[in-house]
Amino acid sequence: MESLRAIDTWPVPSAAAAVVRADGSLAGSHGDTARRFPLASVTKPLAAYAVLVAYEEGALELDEPAGPEGSTVRHLLAHTSGLAFDEHRSAAPPGQRRLYSNAGFEVLGDHLAKATGIPFAEYLHQAVFEPLGMASSSLEGSPAKDGVSTVADLARFAAELQAPRLLDVRTVAEATSVVHPGLKGVLPGYGHQSPNDWGLGLEIRDGKSPHWTGLTSSPRTFGHFGQSGTFLWVDPDVRAACVALTDRAFGPWAVEAWTPFTDAVLAELRAA
Repeated sequence: MESLRAIDTWPVPSAAAAVVRADGSLAGSHGDTARRFPLASVTKPLAAYAVLVAYEEGALELDEPAGPEGSTVRHLLAHTSGLAFDEHRSAAPPGQRRLYSNAGFEVLGDHLAKATGIPFAEYLHQAVFEPLGMASSSLEGSPAKDGVSTVADLARFAAELQAPRLLDVRTVAEATSVVHPGLKGVLPGYGHQSPNDWGLGLEIRDGKSPHWTGLTSSPRTFGHFGQSGTFLWVDPDVRAACVALTDRAFGPWAVEAWTPFTDAVLAELRAA
């Protein structure tokens, strides 16, 4: 895809990108797709997927208590537990605000490890990385932000999100639907959003503005971006997903580059 070549103009030391169709085929790639990059918060969808596998295996329930009093696994996945951003303290009652929380995903990791008797990084490897053939992916710390992977591996995960094999399609549909609709909140890097819609470990585009996806991205688009200059989105309306990884921290350069990049990718997909 010609649109992917735009990553060569990004002010980053290195970058790689790929587009994956809903049937799992690669529409195109550019850059070193085998290079391992820190994912930052693009770790969260992977971690959430492992939690959903545990749910389907009967190791835990989405509505069982987890985290602060009154909070559940579902609250933690949807950033509505009330836990603060990077501190293990409550900043709001569960279910009342969309407080994006790294701490919440760390609590999730601990909760799953206790429920299964398996360290979270190992569970993630067994439940997601290994069956999808993501041999270059690993979790090297927090389930919120310490994943490392390649574009080639995340392309496999993007295919899974579009045509699930590890999870029932109904579980993925729930994960990509709004949980606790109408809640306001801050989208890191993009300010206050009302509503700040989120699924289970996946952010939902909806009508947010400004946003890290494209101006022409459908409201049903879901995914995640990371502070290490990374993103993964799936747009069901064009039946495709895009992964881009870089080695420069998120900042104004990304705000300026990512939206026109996504719009160019979408235009090329729609014209095909």
